[in-house]
Amino acid sequence: MLGDEIVRYLGKLTVVMGLVVGVIPGSACLADSVQLTPKDGGVLRVAQSSDPLCLDPQQAGNNDSLNIGRQITDSLTDQRPDTGEIVPWLASRWTVSQDSRVFTFYLRPGVTFSDGTPVDAAAVKTNFEGILKLGARASLGSGYLAGLKEIQTPDRDTVVLTFSKPNVQFLQASSTMSLGLLSPGTLARDAGARCQGQLVGSGPFTVTSFVHNQRVVLTRREDYAWPSSLAGHQGKAYLSGIDYRIVPESGVRTGSLLSGQIDVDTGVLAQDERLFTAQALPVIARPNPGLVFSLFPNETDPVLGHKEVRLALNKAVNRQEIKNVISHYQSSASSALAGTTPFYTDHASELGFDLAGSKKILDDAGWRPGSDGIRERDGQRLVIHLSYWQSAPYLELLQEQLRAVGIDLVLNQTTISQTSALQNTGKYQVQFYNLTRSDPDILRAVFAVDAHNVNNRKAEPVDALLDASSAELDVERRRNLISQAVTLLIEEGHIIPLVEVTTVVATAKTVHGLHHEASSRLQFFDTWIGR
Repeated sequence: MLGDEIVRYLGKLTVVMGLVVGVIPGSACLADSVQLTPKDGGVLRVAQSSDPLCLDPQQAGNNDSLNIGRQITDSLTDQRPDTGEIVPWLASRWTVSQDSRVFTFYLRPGVTFSDGTPVDAAAVKTNFEGILKLGARASLGSGYLAGLKEIQTPDRDTVVLTFSKPNVQFLQASSTMSLGLLSPGTLARDAGARCQGQLVGSGPFTVTSFVHNQRVVLTRREDYAWPSSLAGHQGKAYLSGIDYRIVPESGVRTGSLLSGQIDVDTGVLAQDERLFTAQALPVIARPNPGLVFSLFPNETDPVLGHKEVRLALNKAVNRQEIKNVISHYQSSASSALAGTTPFYTDHASELGFDLAGSKKILDDAGWRPGSDGIRERDGQRLVIHLSYWQSAPYLELLQEQLRAVGIDLVLNQTTISQTSALQNTGKYQVQFYNLTRSDPDILRAVFAVDAHNVNNRKAEPVDALLDASSAELDVERRRNLISQAVTLLIEEGHIIPLVEVTTVVATAKTVHGLHHEASSRLQFFDTWIGR
């Protein structure tokens, strides 16, 4: 299948993937900026809520690091946020074999890394081989390249990747910053040094300095001339630099934006939204595609290994009530996938609140309320321990909802490192997180028994559906396979979807052209500062 045919194929997606912008007067969106005359120069001051930890986009996994990594590196392709269509970037065109195992990319000529070395077929090959060598350090990228059998470079501008089995997801993966390209010199460096900012990419900005828990400074590359086909202008970026400041306290970020000390707050919390509304400051919001914030039961656990407990959990969740305590830019989950994910279908009917039904399931399974209301069976109390690090006030409401059916949810908010360490031991009852990706293959990567297998379960019919979806090129057939898989994941209690997370950003009125790319991370190439 020719590359332009793939583009048309992905362009036929009928999901609603709109950018939620302009809800406040003066909203800084790309559509507004084309009516004004962009100005060259200026350093944009951006406040982030947490330390990026690692600047290397091939190794990073959190939004605060990937928002920076996107400005340093380019990708072979790009993806339209509104339709999911894959479009040219460093690859001007491509072909995909009928069995979706062989991907051939034809590179754009004249592209260089900021150290002057060419972005040629050999560099692409070195990058992808290097990502596989990083292994767990490149958890996202190495997953996208799983099953890569061979990389050929028949000439300077042609790269041919062959996978051992059908791999439809790879074309979208080629648009992500996790497969963003770095110079061969960078790839020869120690992985830790790369995390600390010793990076050379082909992107519109370069790293000037990085001080943990303080700031990251990027400087414009003056000879940049190969933006994505989605870019609003050609040539170099408008901004002369970006100054990222690490400001953990939301109140400090809010005050700094209102007083003009910063230009962008990338981590707006629900309680601060009214302040920006009152000041008519622009707000940009877009739901993150991929897996919504959910509970993922460990099915080797003595409690959650019982299907009836998992199903009772799902029915006990009042998602409509949760909407009252989250940002009005967010919504409760209507599927395992967010609505901005290609091939999304609504599964709200499978996520309905049913208090009586939840109690009946537990009653029928022999779980009886104890003296304190918490259910017991054979001397075992129905207690579920959850360790988490994300800020999620609605978990306390969830705790109350589950107690109403006799389930004791014990919450333990800790650090990301402590939560990860616990998960690595396998001695947890349930995990809580979301995963951002603008492709439904995230389901297979997380749930399939031959992939991450988040539930630690044995093979089931859902695995065949997930595997088939990864090989299906036909739009409607793939959509149907994914929808069937979501139904089974919910019906078996492998996932309890809760909230569809939304990235909410507030800016000064002088900021124009800032927008989210397809994975709801920020793109600064078209951003400019003016009155």
